[in-house]
Amino acid sequence: MAGVTPPVRVLIVDDDALVRAGLTMMLDGAPGIAVVGEAADGDQVPAAADAHAPDVVLMDLRMPRIDGITATRRLRARQRPPEVIVLTTFDTDENILHALRAGASGFLLKDTPPARIAEAVRQVASGEPILSPRITRRLMDRAAVQAGAYARAKATLAALSPRERDVVVAIGQGRNNAEVAAALDMTLATVKTHVSHILTKLDLDNRTQMALLAHDAGLV
Repeated sequence: MAGVTPPVRVLIVDDDALVRAGLTMMLDGAPGIAVVGEAADGDQVPAAADAHAPDVVLMDLRMPRIDGITATRRLRARQRPPEVIVLTTFDTDENILHALRAGASGFLLKDTPPARIAEAVRQVASGEPILSPRITRRLMDRAAVQAGAYARAKATLAALSPRERDVVVAIGQGRNNAEVAAALDMTLATVKTHVSHILTKLDLDNRTQMALLAHDAGLV
């Protein structure tokens, strides 16, 4: 019928049959949404996407053969790919960032209210990314912490000479003293002297703290 907007086509990917059934029951009853297919593992996603042409995929993270982040990355590499919302119980910062970098347009926890999941499906289908409020807050906090650590590390390392900074970078890359000496064309004794001076100058306890400074300052 002219003027009627077709429903958002949803593919549900989860290795738990009860979760798939619950999501199907919930979303099929939501206005403007149609569940068109299911997959029980990430390795089934390409065939399911070909068979059902979903607009949105609800993707679990932990599955036996192909995890949700890998499945998302492969799916988003296709021509005209569907949008992906990761729906999981595992909300570590690493999972969130890896999912977003893989191309997911949303990240929701499985305890999200049903109406909110349906709303997220419609929102993502219209081109608007979605994150649960708890996750948004955590990402903002993480960004603030990282920005603060970066500024502090840069300020701390400003006390070093250029050659001392080179030593810090080499240590941040995981090199031992002999490797630092070879990379920077120094004698082993000179490297040891630099390391000792750096530890004293920056009031550090060990090389690990030196390496962390290099990472926080974005030097490695």
